[in-house]
Amino acid sequence: MKKILIIDDEVNIGLLLSKFLIRNSFIVETTTNGSSAMDHLSKQSFDLVLCDYRLEDTDGKEMLIKIKESYPTTGVIIITGYSDIKLAVELIKLGAYDYITKPLYPDEILNTINKAIDMQIALYSSNKELEDKDKKNKSNKQAKPETGEFVVGQSAASKDLMKQIMLVAPTSYSVILTGESGTGKESVAKTIHLNSSRSDKPFVAMDCGSLTKELAGSEFFGHEKGSFTGALYTKIGHFEMANGGTLFLDEVGNLSYEIQAALLRTVQERKIKRIGSTKEIDLDVRIIVATNENLSESIQKGRFREDLYHRFNEFSIHLPPISQRGKDIMVFADTFLVTANEELSRNVLGFSEEVEECFLTYNWPGNVRELKNVVRRATLLTESEEIQLKALPLEISTYAKATAIENAVENSIVRSATTSKPRDLKNAALEAEYDAILNVLREVNFNKTKAAKILNIDRKTLYNKMKAIDLDS
Repeated sequence: MKKILIIDDEVNIGLLLSKFLIRNSFIVETTTNGSSAMDHLSKQSFDLVLCDYRLEDTDGKEMLIKIKESYPTTGVIIITGYSDIKLAVELIKLGAYDYITKPLYPDEILNTINKAIDMQIALYSSNKELEDKDKKNKSNKQAKPETGEFVVGQSAASKDLMKQIMLVAPTSYSVILTGESGTGKESVAKTIHLNSSRSDKPFVAMDCGSLTKELAGSEFFGHEKGSFTGALYTKIGHFEMANGGTLFLDEVGNLSYEIQAALLRTVQERKIKRIGSTKEIDLDVRIIVATNENLSESIQKGRFREDLYHRFNEFSIHLPPISQRGKDIMVFADTFLVTANEELSRNVLGFSEEVEECFLTYNWPGNVRELKNVVRRATLLTESEEIQLKALPLEISTYAKATAIENAVENSIVRSATTSKPRDLKNAALEAEYDAILNVLREVNFNKTKAAKILNIDRKTLYNKMKAIDLDS
């Protein structure tokens, strides 16, 4: 189990964070000031420090410098009550893994913590750990493909996706992953890595979406101590971290043209220099990139380099949205329920028929990521054996109601069209009326009192009109 030290002079926040992280299988200790924190660090090792920027006796910047100088293998995440991009750049240059602003959201902070710890493992894992991982991976591969967090569905789209993953994984090809946001591109990248000859080497993920020009060189290539103002220690860049393994660049379409040029030289020459160093470092890195943009269009508009695109595009895989995977939605949901039960110490057995119907009806604009969050939230809210409709977010349950109304309206129109009565102005007016009712109900999240007021009718009239289209719930 990984050990985390929380430094926050607000006792309640430290206590809440501690309880949350303990429930997620971390060993946690808390302290309220800098001197006590350094005492903790001197007596035992921690994988990660969560440090509030404002403390009684110091601040997060000073703590970061002290920790990185004395305990360079310990990751540091700074937490603050306000957002300041200049401060964020400075802290990351000083060695912070990330900078999180309050209020703290559980999913966000847990994801950041896990990524920070993964990076520390990539940098400082012992040979024994790598050998053990190698044996485990080889053993698993003999039985079935290693999928990590990737959920293998049963639909034709999912089977085709897995076929492409297993086809390209053993090669050294660079890969472009395309698809809407939330379709699981990082999970696919990890699956490719786990089924490659590099599976015993680091998998390093880098988010290019928020990468600024000031940070790019240091984040990609690293820097030497003293190479610029504020460079108080030597920093290893993501390329060097991933050497021998796989580097995953997410949202690569957001990189500036200048950063793309620097990246192209590295990809072509397979060498890097840390900022402030004259020593070249040879690279053996497989690159997998992901984007939810159409890079071909970006090339036409002059926003993305065509030569860099062709360097990346040795093989491409498109991830279909979850709405196109049919009943795979429930395969995903069942998998996420198992994970949520483990995380939250619950024993929810499944989903009610109404929830399943709702899941299969909803369009899931946030894709797999949205479904996972919905299942986790519903699991937390459920005290019975099955997740019920009331545990779902309002936008999902109301979407199902809207679909039901649309179907009812369509059925009413079909019935009208198939009767012997001619289609007249009265029927056309009724159809327009149904459309107006539906639009207003959507606007007010199906609050019938508000809908009746907007439509300038009483509730009884609204109920009667809804009954007329077989929607009297």
